[in-house]
Formats: sequence, structure tokens, C-alpha cells
Amino acid sequence: LRAVHVDVAETVVPRVGPIEPFLALEASIYRAIVLGVRDYVDKNRFPGVVLGLSGGIDSALTLALAVDAIGADRVEALIMPSRYTKQMSIDDALAECGALGVRADIISIEPMFETFLRELKPIFGDRPADATEENIQARCRGVLLMAVSNKTGKMVLTTGNKSEMAVGYATLYGDMAGGFAAIKDVPKTMVYRLAEYRNAISEVIPRRAIERPPSAELAADQADTDSLPAYEVLDPILEAYIERDCSPDEIVAEGFDAATVDRVVAMVDRNEYKRRQAAPGVRITRRAFGRDRRYPITSGYRHRSSELDSGSTEGAAPRAQT
Repeated sequence: LRAVHVDVAETVVPRVGPIEPFLALEASIYRAIVLGVRDYVDKNRFPGVVLGLSGGIDSALTLALAVDAIGADRVEALIMPSRYTKQMSIDDALAECGALGVRADIISIEPMFETFLRELKPIFGDRPADATEENIQARCRGVLLMAVSNKTGKMVLTTGNKSEMAVGYATLYGDMAGGFAAIKDVPKTMVYRLAEYRNAISEVIPRRAIERPPSAELAADQADTDSLPAYEVLDPILEAYIERDCSPDEIVAEGFDAATVDRVVAMVDRNEYKRRQAAPGVRITRRAFGRDRRYPITSGYRHRSSELDSGSTEGAAPRAQT
């Protein structure tokens, strides 16, 4: 053994200084996502990113995060309207690009969409329009984004949030196509809070994008609430089921409608196959999809609250859309 002499007089005494205040939750989450996007892009040596900008709040927040992460000169936005896109959506998308100094290109998907419908007509016949036509539009946009990515080397940022990914309100090989999903672990209600936080720094996200009812604009007069409960109802149910492992009965006991709970739980369970194919992203909750929570893709078991155990199909989830 060797004795080591330590001169206490020469030891470093830590300075006493002011303690930085804790960040607000929105600030912590926003900064974490910015850091995650920057690290993923830079450490994988992408020259930049490209994303589809719809004029809605999800893509608006994603654009702001991307610019804050790597700078406006490395971010490109594609605005890809269809026959169902409202002019206000295009105007809001262009306004945000102008506020952030991002290059924006407008490419209508209408010619592509019409070609698909024409070529598929002999197969579709007289079957009524449904989610098929909606998903074709999303996949047209995915093709354009991936083409720009291939040609420029820029990575596609997807814009879907955790609420949508939980219930499968997304299109495989469409709006899910991309290399990194910045807000994949951010519930929709938190998306609004993050948008308000960013706008408090500088007004870059159009107020109308925050206040108007959310819509995928894949059909005439479409609203998210046509297919889903209001996000103020959906997100607490998802938080209870996914992050707290509550059963349907336990969630109903918290005051939620039994039919709504059963429908949401069924949608979550049926859409695991989509989440397995989603791009990686930043984890900001206690249980992120693909990392902390995994569920069998194929299972005959169905969660069901005791209030609906009588065999009624009320509240059953629709067949998962792809």
C-alpha cells in the first residue's frame, strides 16, 4: 500500500452561486425534442431535413422544432394540397415558413391522386369511397417527400403525435414515412401547449393553426372528431391505459364512458402493427411506443370493461385503417 498525502489547503472548494430555477414542463419537453432532433440529424450526418407542411398544428410545431434544432437553412418544407385542402391551410403553412425563413415548395397531389383513382377504377368498380381514397392521398405525399429526400440527402421528419399513433390514426407508407418522428411521444393536448410555449418566445406558429378544429383534410369537411373522441377525452384515457397500465374497468371508474373506453382500448391494441413500423423519435413520457411499451401484434385477447361484457358491439373499434 502507498500512502497518499493530500494538502487540504490546495483542494478545490466549490463556488457557491445561484441555483437555476427548474424549467417549466413545456420548456423541458421542447428543449429535449430540439436536442434529440439535432443529435439525430448531425450525428447521422444528414445535410438537413424535409417535412410535409399541412397548415395544421402538428406539422407547424415540427417545423418550429426543426428550425430551432438545426437552423432554417437546413430545413425544407413541402406543401402538398389536394382537392380537400382549404386555402387557409396553405396560407398558414406559407406564413409559418415566412416567419421562420424556411424554403417552401408547393406541389399539388391532385394529378397523382386522379391517376391512381383512374387506374384503380376497374378494380374498385362501384364500391363507395372510404378510407382507401384518404390513404392514397397520404401515400402520394409520402412518395414526394421520399423523392426529395433521395435526391437531396435530407432526412424526412414525420409529424404524427402520440395520440394518433396510439389509436392508429395514421397511414402506413404515407404520413408515417420518414426517418425520424420528432413528436411521436407527444400527446395531442401537449402539442397545443408546446405550440403556445414556442409562440411565447416569438410568434411563428399561426394562431389559426392552433385554434381551428384539427383535420387531416383527406375528405370533404373532415374533422378528427369524426373518427376519434375529443383529444381532451382521448389523451387521459390513453395515459391511463398506456402509462399507468389501468384496465378498462379502472379507467371507467375514473369517470369515463365505458363505450368510449372500450373503443379506445381496442384501437390501441389493434394498431400495434403500425407502431412497429414507425420511425424512431424522442422519448418524453414514462412509456414510449417501441421502447417502453410493446404489445403482441397478433392476439385473440380483447380488453373489455365489465359494463359491456354482455356481448353488445356498442363502442367496438372499427377495423384498423392502414
